[in-house]
Amino acid sequence: MTLYRIGRVCIKTVGRETGSYCVIIDEMEGRFVVVTGPKHVSSVRRRKCNIRHLEPLEMEIPIEKGADDSAVEKALEDAGLKEKFREKIRLPQ
Repeated sequence: MTLYRIGRVCIKTVGRETGSYCVIIDEMEGRFVVVTGPKHVSSVRRRKCNIRHLEPLEMEIPIEKGADDSAVEKALEDAGLKEKFREKIRLPQ
């Protein structure tokens, strides 16, 4: 059982998307996962990301491996998280 599994909600901690919410949609070899916002919801586009650049949260949404952005957006609406994803949070330095 891993902390970074499909459907886990995370916060980006490094890069231009710092403070944005994202969802893990696929696991890769080593320390990498594929995340999405989706871009028009939280400004995080679908991309490969190092797990050291993510802060996992307790929230999870039920999605399938490799789910497209519309499926992720629907799962966020069903979980009541879509408005939360539109916000950016300020991380302590």
